[in-house]
Amino acid sequence: MTTETSAVLPGAIAEQLRARIIAQLEPPGSTITESAVAVRFGVARPTARIAIERLVADGILRREAHRAARVPELGRDDILDLYTTRAIVEGAAAARLASGGTIPARALEAHRALSATDEFAPHDIAFHRSLVEGQDSPRLAHLHGLLMGEVELCIGQVQAAHLLTTAEVAAQHQGILDAITAGDAATAERLTREHIAYSRDALLTHLDRKAHG
Repeated sequence: MTTETSAVLPGAIAEQLRARIIAQLEPPGSTITESAVAVRFGVARPTARIAIERLVADGILRREAHRAARVPELGRDDILDLYTTRAIVEGAAAARLASGGTIPARALEAHRALSATDEFAPHDIAFHRSLVEGQDSPRLAHLHGLLMGEVELCIGQVQAAHLLTTAEVAAQHQGILDAITAGDAATAERLTREHIAYSRDALLTHLDRKAHG
């Protein structure tokens, strides 16, 4: 790509960078500079800057004043706090969906897509986003969106280190969907929380092992 022909170009660049970061092609601690992005995508630096700033706003990147953006390195306390918060939000969302017995179409699409790939991270992310976005509450979706950048970083690490299989993720999603369909709010919330905790514990165990050689 050598010419900037679309107003959505920064968004397309941001999504490609997001995918690389989630896939750990740009691992935690990596620096993402405007000049490097401009060269990679054949665009002007202002366009690269806009793409980077979008990821900073989403929590996928962090940037201090007068410094290049970096992929965050999340520690144990960060992960515990993040997963506890999302369990509260997503568990409540699943319970509310069960009260109406309605599953968002995007959740079903994400769940079906799991069977076609070993790279579960994008579909797991889409599934969890859809549970919250399926509520009639823009504020709840906005609150959840503030968490999801860092959540995506964590799910990317889980996938890259092969800590879970697609079959495990799909089975846990199916349990949540079955509970929602059955109108069982308590079970939908419990299974959502357990699913989140399962991923959290796998990631923390992996990081602890790395830290101790």
